[in-house]
Amino acid sequence: MPISGFPEWLPRQRMIEQYVLDKIRSTFELYGFAPLETRAVEPLETLLSKGETSKEVYLLRRLQEDPAAGGGDDQLGLHFDLTVPFARFVLENSGKLQFPFRRYQIQKVWRGERPQEGRYREFLQADIDVVDRDSLPFHYDTEMPLVIGDAFRSLPIPRATILVNNRKVCEGFYRGLGLEDPEQVLRMVDKLDKIGPEKVAALLVETAGATDAQAAACLRLAEISATDGSFVDAVRALGVDNPLLDEGLEELLRVVEAAAEHAPGLIRAELKIARGLDYYTGTVYETQLEGYERFGSICSGGRYENLASSGNERFPGVGISIGVSRMLGLLFGHDALTISRSVPTCVVVALPNEDLRGRCDRIAQSLRSRGISTEVAPTAAKFGKQIRFAERRGVPFVWFPGADGEPDTIKDIRSGEQVEADAASWAPPDADRNPLISAG
Repeated sequence: MPISGFPEWLPRQRMIEQYVLDKIRSTFELYGFAPLETRAVEPLETLLSKGETSKEVYLLRRLQEDPAAGGGDDQLGLHFDLTVPFARFVLENSGKLQFPFRRYQIQKVWRGERPQEGRYREFLQADIDVVDRDSLPFHYDTEMPLVIGDAFRSLPIPRATILVNNRKVCEGFYRGLGLEDPEQVLRMVDKLDKIGPEKVAALLVETAGATDAQAAACLRLAEISATDGSFVDAVRALGVDNPLLDEGLEELLRVVEAAAEHAPGLIRAELKIARGLDYYTGTVYETQLEGYERFGSICSGGRYENLASSGNERFPGVGISIGVSRMLGLLFGHDALTISRSVPTCVVVALPNEDLRGRCDRIAQSLRSRGISTEVAPTAAKFGKQIRFAERRGVPFVWFPGADGEPDTIKDIRSGEQVEADAASWAPPDADRNPLISAG
């Protein structure tokens, strides 16, 4: 029985997922990110200190645990993202790592939120982060979206736009207005897409101590959007001054200009982007797929100065995360990705009779030794039935062992063409060797 929010893909969907993961992984490695996998659980106190998502943590508890014992598994929770465990890993292993440390992580995470289309309670994320000791150069903030842009361009998916903002812009603007709780203002502005400007304005007055005029100014800032540096003038025109605002505008401009040079059309400055996690301190990213904007972000992240610190040591970082399950769930739900066959098999070796199974196995092994995915037919049924067995799963070729000294032949069951073949040298066209994935 299916459990809501815990997806299980069919084999053809899983093959698409693996293809997507391979493309993402190879892009991350091209940029020099090293692989890492952290444990699935973290101390509850760590998870509960990192923003609104903390409310959605799944607890870990043994069925037979004795509550009187104390300090057991009930103090552990499943991680809700990969950044918090990564920060903990850096602190514990700082003496063994070379900084700046670049890593990628592709793992499952768990959040107890309400399941809906493309949003799950168990899902796969693909993260990259760079951390350094004491300070992290800003150019890494400009690199993050370029890596993601390359990863997305390698996939048969709709065009992605990375929306970028800087929390210093928002916080500096709010402080310049005279608002004393900028984090609360950020949390309310982050709800804009969900509840609309009127309700956000009311919440700002109600929970952040804003006047109607201050709330209106916050909403005007959130309306600013630009694919070039013109957002700076738009913010200046609102007439608010603050040193932190100046710093944020300069940083945001650098991200936008770097993307305009290296990947035109990839980035848009969007000043309503806030992100719901408390640990972000500067640049923040969200990503929309063309045609799927109403479903929200499929890739997000940002700069954090204080997530990882111990005593006098601090490890600032910047990272971005692709919601792989979220993205694929949306695309699968709209039949936007197809695969040419439902199995990896390229060739089925027909079985004339059970006495020849050993010979057919040797043919299959010869093909496999050269990287051609091959299986032997399950039974010695009529050849028509064996061909249909291959056809139903999209396998393009059936191999027929020659009888009485006759040469083997291979048949392309799509065109009907059948030719002589030698298992030691025959190879399929490149397009048929592996299942082909394309936009639906």
